[in-house]
Amino acid sequence: MAIAHESGSYDQSEIMGGLYGAGIIAIQGAFPRPWVERMRAEIMALFDEARAIPRGALPRGPERFYVEVHPERIGGFVDIAVHPWFVAVCEAVLGPDYRIVEIGFDIPFPGAADQPWHRDFPSPEATLKGRRLNSLAFNLSAVDTIPEMGAFEIAPGTQWDDLSDCPNAMFPPESLWPRYAARSTPKLAQMGDISARSALTIHRGTANRSASPRPVLVVGVDAPDATNSAHHDMQATRAYFQSLPPRARDHLACRLVDRLEPVIQNHVIEGLLKPAY
Repeated sequence: MAIAHESGSYDQSEIMGGLYGAGIIAIQGAFPRPWVERMRAEIMALFDEARAIPRGALPRGPERFYVEVHPERIGGFVDIAVHPWFVAVCEAVLGPDYRIVEIGFDIPFPGAADQPWHRDFPSPEATLKGRRLNSLAFNLSAVDTIPEMGAFEIAPGTQWDDLSDCPNAMFPPESLWPRYAARSTPKLAQMGDISARSALTIHRGTANRSASPRPVLVVGVDAPDATNSAHHDMQATRAYFQSLPPRARDHLACRLVDRLEPVIQNHVIEGLLKPAY
């Protein structure tokens, strides 16, 4: 079910300041709770499907999984893609020709452990040398997060850190972990909130000590010069693609198919397969 959006403008300087400064921004209550409840039901059903497919659900540590899906498998995808805040953030940071290159979800189940501090992929030259962000990750929590669920922690400002001499250029040495822990801010996202962050900002998922999973939808967006789409194989059926409003269709980087094929994931992050103790 589509939702209605209030028209409004967002301060570009606040968007840029937040993402170039702390590395993360958010808006509360962007989507109504019934909308989020439907998304959560879809995520859990899609997870069950993915577990039956080799490399359909990739581990991100003990009892933590990441699954990529196709846009039309998420009923609220269009609502996200045309949301005024989502559009404003993408245009401000990535330019008018931004591309949606990834849809997926992360689920830390009960028993998930603390992850090592990391970024999601190596810094591109545009960021490391040019000091420009050319990709963003949007997160939408499917539950009201409480501390026991394993809050997402992020170390503000660390999207600019040079990890080129570290393992996979993604994992800082343990000797630096106290620096990130001292800077870290736990994010207790609630149903309906949406955040945007640089996936280069050093972060980690923490241990889920609750009795409930904490599913989070992830939308990856690139500037024209970014290459993250090479790690993904987003597909859309031709009929679905043609049915999309231009605001969504014109920014969707996907392969057109007659029938959707299962996503075989390639973005394995070996350094996350062991917990941080």
